Amino acid sequence: MASLDQVSIAILLGAVLVMAGILSSLLALRFGAPLLLVFLAIGVLAGDAGPGHLQFDDVRTTYLVGSVALALILFDGGLRTRFQSIRAVMAPSMVLATAGVLLTALITAPVAKYMLDLYWTEALLVGAVVASTDAAAVFLLVHTQGLRLRPRVGATLEAESGTNDPFAIFLTLMLVEFISLGESSASHIILEFVREALLGAIVGVIGGRLVVIAMNRVALPQGLHAPFVTTAALVIFGAAQIAHASGFLAVYLAGIIIGNRPTRAHNSVVTFLDAATWLAQIVMFVLLGLLVSPHRLLDSVGPSIVVALALMLLARPLAVFACLAPFRFNWREKVFIAWTGLRGAVAIFLASIPMLVGLSKAYLYFDVAFVVVVISLLLQGWTLGPAARRLHVALPRADRGPRRVELDLPGQLEQQLVGYPVGAKSLFFRRGLLPSWSKPTLVIRDENILSPAEADPIAPGDYLYLLAPPERAEALDRFFVDMPPSTAPDPHLLGDFVVSGEHTLGELAEIYGVTVDEDQKQLTLSDYFDIHLDRAPKEGAELALDSIVLVARSLGGGRVNVVGLRLPEDEEPAAPPTRLQRFKRKLAGVWASVAGV
Repeated sequence: MASLDQVSIAILLGAVLVMAGILSSLLALRFGAPLLLVFLAIGVLAGDAGPGHLQFDDVRTTYLVGSVALALILFDGGLRTRFQSIRAVMAPSMVLATAGVLLTALITAPVAKYMLDLYWTEALLVGAVVASTDAAAVFLLVHTQGLRLRPRVGATLEAESGTNDPFAIFLTLMLVEFISLGESSASHIILEFVREALLGAIVGVIGGRLVVIAMNRVALPQGLHAPFVTTAALVIFGAAQIAHASGFLAVYLAGIIIGNRPTRAHNSVVTFLDAATWLAQIVMFVLLGLLVSPHRLLDSVGPSIVVALALMLLARPLAVFACLAPFRFNWREKVFIAWTGLRGAVAIFLASIPMLVGLSKAYLYFDVAFVVVVISLLLQGWTLGPAARRLHVALPRADRGPRRVELDLPGQLEQQLVGYPVGAKSLFFRRGLLPSWSKPTLVIRDENILSPAEADPIAPGDYLYLLAPPERAEALDRFFVDMPPSTAPDPHLLGDFVVSGEHTLGELAEIYGVTVDEDQKQLTLSDYFDIHLDRAPKEGAELALDSIVLVARSLGGGRVNVVGLRLPEDEEPAAPPTRLQRFKRKLAGVWASVAGV
């Protein structure tokens, strides 16, 4: 009975710690504290040196839980990544995720060697452990601080933080193997890296495609789709690891493929994984906090702080500026990307690998990683918002999005039901506009279900449900948020072939002789962009109107207010594609055919 009581007490204490982490998130959000640091502090306080006095030194369990948690976090990140958004930044992101991690480790190593009195290989291991950025830390803090980053900057950080973990893990394992066995070669390391990356990519792509097929063809009971996908992600991860491939790369690629293909119960899967990754982060940070010994930290805290500052102020910026030099990033974007290299659970998780295999000085690696993570979350985490605004990489904060309801429709994958409350200041109510690819289906008014014809005219306070493709559902948000004040176009922008967005299609047809349907002649050019664009308009967006092309030249209040006209005689013969452009097109075609995106 005593052993059963111990199990019950362990379950109780574990549940209490996780619940404390969940509840502490409310306090952290209120005061702007980095949430991950709060979870880590709970583990430290519950440990043997804190008020909790819990004895915990099971490195194997921590590594197991950390592997599962990191796999789920990377899978969730891939699931939410739109391939269209990262395609343009794939090259700089891959360079940062590989060469950037290696440069960061190499620049950090000399500081670690002289501050911690280590051999060169041991110092390089310290650099490898803390070299990668943490996807969960970066995007959790961006979200909690309400930042809207410029698309290129946000997409680069998203792709880099999601793909640099596999390389950092590979580098750490190679160095641990070298220190343990005392022998290795450059050719062996390169071959191992290529083999793990290729096998991981193959397992991830095949696994992702199989999950998509299973989701759409196997009639699972309602409610089991999300657990099935989560379990499948762990199967892909485990299969890749057993095959000595990169399981973390495999599970990230599988997430991208599944997230970019139409599947049943997509919304419930995303919601379930959102909760699962939150729980995984809390459990991982609490366990890592339990492993920390504050008494042991005192012996190395000074040198560890110097390593952390060298990493943040020297190694990461030099690596970022070197890696992004061939690409068209301005200095403000480079500085922000360098400062946003937050360290999180991945660094402490990697530091547990030397402890697991029993390396000498293993606890020193762990203590250094712990100090680096704490300082990174404190300095970089708390200053992320001000840095983004001061460097002008944060877009104006949009109003909170409308309450969108998404319902999957059985028997097909092309459409889903999306519902919104209708506001008095919304674009839909004021202008009666909806995208051409959406279809109003029903209206709820005073708890009565009406057809759009019965509810006409739709009034503020009604709930409107529309059919829309799942991948475009989010683009409907802008039609149901309060319209910002519109601004008049700059008169200096207007000329013979540039007109105001308030002109109607009918007026354009009279002047330039284009053909416009009778029912669209009263639409303004701004309305035309709103209806036919898949996403919110931005400068440079183009739409065809009969024989001419409309180009968005300027925006005001979230809508196009200056439109350029590209006439047929303005078209110039396109220059033949360069060899690099042809290679990029072939590469994109291969990826699209293999991944099915």
